[in-house]
Amino acid sequence: MSKNITHGYHMVEGKSHHTMEDYVFAQFKQVDENELGLFAIFDGHLSHEIPEYLRSHLFNNILNEPNFWAEPESAIRKAYRITDTTILDKAADLGKGGSTAVTAILINGQKLVEANVGDSRAVIYKNGVAKQLSIDHEPGREREIIEGKGGFVSKFSGDVPRVDGQLAVARAFGDKSLKMHLSSEPDVVVELIDDDTEFLILASDGVWKVLSNQEAADCIKDIKDARSAAKHLNEHALARGSTDDISSVVVRLQ
Repeated sequence: MSKNITHGYHMVEGKSHHTMEDYVFAQFKQVDENELGLFAIFDGHLSHEIPEYLRSHLFNNILNEPNFWAEPESAIRKAYRITDTTILDKAADLGKGGSTAVTAILINGQKLVEANVGDSRAVIYKNGVAKQLSIDHEPGREREIIEGKGGFVSKFSGDVPRVDGQLAVARAFGDKSLKMHLSSEPDVVVELIDDDTEFLILASDGVWKVLSNQEAADCIKDIKDARSAAKHLNEHALARGSTDDISSVVVRLQ
């Protein structure tokens, strides 16, 4: 991009008994006179097909919304809803399971529109401080909403809270069998990028289970190459004992 913005990503397969279910999207795109940076992590559960579908379709659905340029937040909400409806309608082909999502759209290097469902995170680093843009949609935090829909949140000893005793996030794409009690409504945040904003991290929960936002940012703040920074962040999470799939995208903004 014209403002010397660079990006890189890195992925590590976890130690569980399934193959990698994280999918990453990271690219620059020219749309008419506008430069876009499109970045995302989709962390599947019991599914490869749904995160792969999101990687292929979600950004197109967002950018195809007629009001994207005027009202990006509402366009993103609508596109998330349309995409989830399509995934549920295609359940016979896409199978069971679902996926979290964290998406970040950088518009002309000046405005960042971030959205998420689930527990993959977006963190921005500015003036030495890491700030979380996304919301971790944990079942315990959304218990009243889930119970209001007729579901329940379990909490067994030694385990995390789960929707209907199954899913450890309160919002996700797919998960047709749980959808009556589960939301795919994203939280959306707009962040203006100024000269003090150094970088953006997107990462799946394999990082955040073992590192705080500040620890993650501090461990890469002096690494100018974005891909090397993403690789170092993942290796740091592994050294801290993460056993989950780990995916990180780093966008250097200066």
